Amino acid sequence: MIDHILTLLIAIPLLGAAAVAVWPAHRPENFRIIALIALVLELLICVVLYFSFENQIPGHQLSEVVDWITLPIGSLGIVSIDYAVAVDGISFPLVLLAVIVLFAGVISSWNITQKARAYFALYLLLTGSVIGCFLAQDFFLFYLFFEFMLLPMYFLIGLWGGPRREYAALKFFIYTFLGSLLILIVMIGLYLSVIDPLETARVVGVLGMEDAVHPDLIPQIQQWLIDGKIAPEQIVHTFRFAYLADPGNYIPGSLLNVTSEYFVANTHLRLLAFWFLFIGFAVKLPVAPLHTWLPDAHVEAPTPISVVLAGILLKIGGYGFIRIVDGFFPIEAQYSAVPLAVLGMISIIYGGFNALGQSDLKKMIAYSSVSHMGFVLLGIAAFTAEGINGAIYQMVSHGILSAMLFLLTGVIYDRTHDRRIDHYRGLIGAMPKYTILTGIAFFASLGLPGFSGFVGELFTLMGAFQSQSLPVWIPALSTLGIVLAAAYFLWTYQRMFFGTFWYKNGDSHVLTDLTRREAAMLIPLAFLAVLLGILPGILFDMTGPTVEAWLEGLK
Repeated sequence: MIDHILTLLIAIPLLGAAAVAVWPAHRPENFRIIALIALVLELLICVVLYFSFENQIPGHQLSEVVDWITLPIGSLGIVSIDYAVAVDGISFPLVLLAVIVLFAGVISSWNITQKARAYFALYLLLTGSVIGCFLAQDFFLFYLFFEFMLLPMYFLIGLWGGPRREYAALKFFIYTFLGSLLILIVMIGLYLSVIDPLETARVVGVLGMEDAVHPDLIPQIQQWLIDGKIAPEQIVHTFRFAYLADPGNYIPGSLLNVTSEYFVANTHLRLLAFWFLFIGFAVKLPVAPLHTWLPDAHVEAPTPISVVLAGILLKIGGYGFIRIVDGFFPIEAQYSAVPLAVLGMISIIYGGFNALGQSDLKKMIAYSSVSHMGFVLLGIAAFTAEGINGAIYQMVSHGILSAMLFLLTGVIYDRTHDRRIDHYRGLIGAMPKYTILTGIAFFASLGLPGFSGFVGELFTLMGAFQSQSLPVWIPALSTLGIVLAAAYFLWTYQRMFFGTFWYKNGDSHVLTDLTRREAAMLIPLAFLAVLLGILPGILFDMTGPTVEAWLEGLK
């Protein structure tokens, strides 16, 4: 099983979705049980993966590569698309995060009864797509998973959301789809510009199907490419991440070759491609001013979908920055480090001020996500080990904490259908367990030492201050985001939980404390927030060697 364990991780939720689709309609309660079983199996596989993962190996592990599509197209060469999946220190923490958050989302979905078959089928399709994004090592495969996420998320918001769900779902779809088109354009350009040196060697006749790969083989093929000794119809084009990241595999004179002379409006085509990719993933992160879909989607989405959206989907934007944007265009990324860091700083401060001005609890948390994900972009733009490790840590920490915050909002909304902060007072008396867990989520999110949020923000700022590419005023101003987070979280906590118990719009007796199911969702997330705050090595031991090797490869 260990040989195909990553494929199993993708296949289980997809098979679960198929099982939900064909299950007899007279037993609708089994739809959620199938979803729960699928996520339990995912958790068990992740436990096996965790103990199988070698922290000190910087490269990919548990790789699975299968030739998927091979198609000769005459003078344009040969199309080669592989089913390639693997994990490393950058992707594996995000896979673990995804499974944890998706499991919490299934428990949160337990009361979904309207169109239950469709809901749980779409949820499991979304699960498989998200995990596939983090595991894919072929750009075509990644893009399939990336695009396929749009469909279930669109329907999950549009069918089970709030009063303005159609507007929110359409806005989410249009923003993300337009960003995906920019990614697609660059993906095609990269494909036309890059060869698979091993498959090309086989076509040329230098390497047999059963031959071992000699260390000098790839440099030899790359040199033949430069010397024009390989006919165009013998060139095997590829989408594999490893080959796209190696400048030696770029065809001389191709669109995105480092030495190409293609310009658009006095902008080098590679720099333009870099910004296309950046915008595509910036929509997903999201980066201000491309963030406006997020508050609407969060406010209208049902609680479990808000949990998944904030906890996981935003992280695909950050992962795309590291793996794809910077990985394929390192020179352009370092050249653009200052504007990237400025955009991160703007997101931090702008998101914080907007969160401070909100009266809707869910919208406040949505804008806090914009602010916290700005730290991710700042850490990535630093191009230091501290910054990149901090960005990955911040993504994991925010995934746990944002899931917890939206679940807490869902608890109170389920009882009153009211999210107005100023409609509640003194909840500590009626809901003490709820108050304690909300306090943990709030204090962790504002960056209090001893919680995971502090570690992520500390290392992104340390990396930015140490960066040789960034002026010191960018991380200095970014620290304002921590002050703003303390302001809006503490203000909300004081307003809702202290004073005389009171609820404005109805019977205050509905405000009962946590049920067992709600506690089962929230307590493990609170435990992780504390555990990662006091033992950050759990993640840093995993990410550190891979990040060091990744930075070395950019030089």
